[in-house]
Amino acid sequence: MTAEFDPALAWRRAPSVALRPEPFGALVYSFRNRKLSFLKSRQLVDVVESLAEHPSATAALVACGIAEPQQPAYVQALADLARSEMIEIRRPEEVSA
Repeated sequence: MTAEFDPALAWRRAPSVALRPEPFGALVYSFRNRKLSFLKSRQLVDVVESLAEHPSATAALVACGIAEPQQPAYVQALADLARSEMIEIRRPEEVSA
């Protein structure tokens, strides 16, 4: 069961997920559920790769330079990735900031 996406929480790329950079962004594949997703921008790839370094998804968006007017679209993309189990909430002991 996947949690509802909350950008105020700490997230990470799921351990069973591989990310392969491509000219258009990246391919994201889950070895657990065999789902394939496409990240259609390099900025979204940067956000996904940096999620584990920040105390929240919102903080990752800010750190990656996503302008406030663009953030709702990125939050929607992250919510889609959460529903596909490509990203997951970090456990409290994994959150350092």
